[in-house]
Amino acid sequence: MRTRIKICCIASVAEAKLAIRYGADALGLVGRMPSGPGPIEDELIASIAKQIHPPLASFLLTCEQSASAIIAHARRTGTNTVQIVDELSEGSYQDIRDALPYLKLVQVIHVTDEENIAEATRRATHVDALLLDSGNPKAAIKTLGGTGKVHNWQISSEIVRSVNIPVFLAGGLNAGNVAEAIRIVQPFGVDICSGVRTEGKLDEGKLRDFVRSVNSAL
Repeated sequence: MRTRIKICCIASVAEAKLAIRYGADALGLVGRMPSGPGPIEDELIASIAKQIHPPLASFLLTCEQSASAIIAHARRTGTNTVQIVDELSEGSYQDIRDALPYLKLVQVIHVTDEENIAEATRRATHVDALLLDSGNPKAAIKTLGGTGKVHNWQISSEIVRSVNIPVFLAGGLNAGNVAEAIRIVQPFGVDICSGVRTEGKLDEGKLRDFVRSVNSAL
């Protein structure tokens, strides 16, 4: 099955169109974050999201931890998917579904050790997909994505085998390592931000090479 491609940290309509032209299946739009690359204002997220039409997915990356705040953030931006990058600590996934039944829910699991396998299994019963990344929500200043760091792909592979929903792999991917990552993890999709950027801008050459590498791993 073809590995889906999500290009994250999209910062303009022009970047969105470039990513779509090279075959992206999903685009990530980063809201306010405690750290990391790519955050843009909600108004800009909303304007870009209007240019992303089915079957493409528009992902809102939110660091909000309450269901009510996530609902409000999704309503402000108008994306069709929300990527919850931190732990949901107030309210429930069902609260979000009840308020926004069209919205797809993706929970990020920051892979640090084998305990994440059980965490992923628990979360998988409530959401539409998981995304495995290399952040550290417990750091003094949380890192919730965009680290450019690879985590333990063997743990990610075990998570993929342990759940029955799509799993995206993120964290330190680039054109040079993504084929191996796909071979080991067998994810539904891969997600990239810094690996296709130069000085913060989406780099057409890196994007082209990344897409070729993903497709070569089929």
